[in-house]
Amino acid sequence: MPTPSGPAPSGRLPARPGADSAGAAPSAGAARPDGYRAVFAVPEFRYVFAAHLLSSLGVVVCEIALSVLVFRLTASPLLSALTFALGLLPYVVGGTLLSAVADRYPARRVLVGCDLLCALAAAGMVAPGTPVVVLLVLRCVLAAIAPVFAGTRAATLGEILGEGELFVLGRSVIRIVNQSAQLAGFAAGGLLLTVVSPAAVLALTGGAFLGSALLLRLGTLARPARDAAPGAARGALLASSLGGARLLLADRRLRALLLLTWLPPAFVVIPEALLVPYAGLLGTGPAGMGLLMCSMPLGAVLAESLVGSFLGPRARTRLTFPMGVFAVLPSLGFAAQPSLGWAVLLLALTGTGIAYNFGVDRWFVAAVPDALLGRAMTVMQAGRMTVMGLAMGLAGVAAEYAPLRLVMPAAGVLGAVCVVAVIFEVRRTEPGRDRTFPGPDRTSPGPDRTSPGSVRGPAGPVARTEK
Repeated sequence: MPTPSGPAPSGRLPARPGADSAGAAPSAGAARPDGYRAVFAVPEFRYVFAAHLLSSLGVVVCEIALSVLVFRLTASPLLSALTFALGLLPYVVGGTLLSAVADRYPARRVLVGCDLLCALAAAGMVAPGTPVVVLLVLRCVLAAIAPVFAGTRAATLGEILGEGELFVLGRSVIRIVNQSAQLAGFAAGGLLLTVVSPAAVLALTGGAFLGSALLLRLGTLARPARDAAPGAARGALLASSLGGARLLLADRRLRALLLLTWLPPAFVVIPEALLVPYAGLLGTGPAGMGLLMCSMPLGAVLAESLVGSFLGPRARTRLTFPMGVFAVLPSLGFAAQPSLGWAVLLLALTGTGIAYNFGVDRWFVAAVPDALLGRAMTVMQAGRMTVMGLAMGLAGVAAEYAPLRLVMPAAGVLGAVCVVAVIFEVRRTEPGRDRTFPGPDRTSPGPDRTSPGSVRGPAGPVARTEK
């Protein structure tokens, strides 16, 4: 169990004994034939993986159980559907107002605290006689905590695995868990609800959060906060969070990478958001509906696993731009109103576009200053979920006034134009060009990257030029 005496130093830590004497992670340019096995060879990551698996299943099962519970209490389809919408929209609150938590406090303390708060929220949902409005508020609490937890965990992966190849593969494992939990969670939640009450299922989700907190507490190192400034220098939490977001968005390179992270998912979810009416248009039963809903996550898991296992860092980086554009193109096929089988294929192909994240993750973490890393990853996650929620809502509005065979392909056309425009901006802000960020340029090597006190390796500049 990786719990040595005393706290671990902050910053990017060597993930394996093969790191150099300065503490740098192995170069991202080096091929890693062992792929994901190298990630799971890091004991601390195994605890993070197990905790993430538990909490992800807990979130998905909680959404299902809460939706069923609200419907039974109110008989209102609107309020039942609102429980799912509230899983996305409050992300902007936690991501903008609380993002400084990820850097201001020790990561392990933040992660364990978030899990405990989620467990308390689940317990509140289980309490007898809890009003529906309180249930929805507690759902918002879970959603507001989620980006802080995700951003802190993502920044911690940089410390556990280093900045290079292992970090990219570790982030890939997290995405695979997210997609797999969506599939397994819906199946498990549906089966559990046929046997026990929604309240009992919610109690189990609370237990999942507690299990995740225990794993993180026992299996991860106690590292100091990344923002080591004294309390007076750091300022108020809200001001620090908003100030960090402004700094990130003021930097042209980071702004372009954030947009590249946000835009493809925003357009990808539009066909997914309209699957219920599309299934009705095809006249498929519940089995057909379930097949359509599973297609995109299955395609994502398959592509992520294959690309991470069989392609090297250079090849994965070169896929970033093509796959970012490709992700939004299959929705063009819905102009022909395809049958169930072809629709499943189009959705599965859409899911494969997730592979573009390999390159974006590498470039983004190399460009963000250490003191802002937690806030940056929190803003990234919050922005992605927020734009996805907005896109789903706008797709529903559009489908009220236009046929699905127009709305779904229109998302592909508009998405391709927007993604290509952002790709040109990312290219224009390549390393070596002028930057507007007031802090150090981490994309080019310098004394701070190789000094004895530094734990940063050469992964950043190597990765950022492999295009």
